[in-house]
Amino acid sequence: MKRLLIAAACASVSLAAQAQTFPSKAMTVVVPNPPGGMNQIHAQPLSAIIERLTKQPAPVVNRSGGTAAIGTAFVANQPADGHTLLVTTPNLYLVIEKDKLYGIKSPYTLAQIQPVALMSADPLVMVTHPSVPVKNAKEFATLLKKKTGTYTFSSSGPYGITHVPFEMFVDAVGIKMRHVPTTGGGPAITQLLGGHVDATASGPAAVHPHIVTGKLKPIGVSGVKRHPAVPDVATLKEQGIDIEAYLWVGLFTAAGIPDATLNQLRDLVRKAANDPQFIEALKKVQVVPDYRDMADFKTFFDADYARMAKAVQKIGKL
Repeated sequence: MKRLLIAAACASVSLAAQAQTFPSKAMTVVVPNPPGGMNQIHAQPLSAIIERLTKQPAPVVNRSGGTAAIGTAFVANQPADGHTLLVTTPNLYLVIEKDKLYGIKSPYTLAQIQPVALMSADPLVMVTHPSVPVKNAKEFATLLKKKTGTYTFSSSGPYGITHVPFEMFVDAVGIKMRHVPTTGGGPAITQLLGGHVDATASGPAAVHPHIVTGKLKPIGVSGVKRHPAVPDVATLKEQGIDIEAYLWVGLFTAAGIPDATLNQLRDLVRKAANDPQFIEALKKVQVVPDYRDMADFKTFFDADYARMAKAVQKIGKL
């Protein structure tokens, strides 16, 4: 018994010491996608600031595949010490909802993932090719009803963050469109720029340069308020289309992290997310910083998950 008490005491001291010195080693910032895109936009400046604040390396590592499932599963199975971070989007749970449809066991569960903070939550911007004769989403819906099944939209892939919100639009206005999935957000926009499809939905950062040049036409925004990158574009809700969806980016780590370490990680992330360097990096590409600590992020996450899960169930098997 005495030996057990001594061992327990030593373990407690060890955990306390680790928490006091967090981070006690190099950190890894995992992006579960190829280089580029929203996750990379957040991860690169975050990594640089963490390195500056902690005097420890914090390299960005891309572990892509499976609509972000491979990188997410990697982080989920790392030691719960806060040294491996995951920068990701709603694909975190969209993979799980898609797997449910097909009776597939997902490579990770949400119970394995600890939310740390939200970093941004931009709405998606619905855009059409300039040749489509509409000025807004309401007019687009009217056109689609007249020529049902004629028009097409591209996405980053089945059940992905640019596919599901567009299907929400299709369902809300009661029309049919042909879905053209691609291998990512970039290719989906390329399809539209080339006139191979009629519309798509994407984050402001990706479509803003093409809106400025007139190569794409914005017709609606999926948030509850307008986005500063396209201030003259009405929200879908303003146009009578009851849709709310976000291309948010959040920070996660493996679940089971000790409270003391988690609190220090949250403090580190708070400092990094509010650092002028991080804020400027996001604003430079038309992303609005929207830092929210763990509790507020969890509230946002749960509401967003409920909306999107419902939409995936409506889409059904493709």
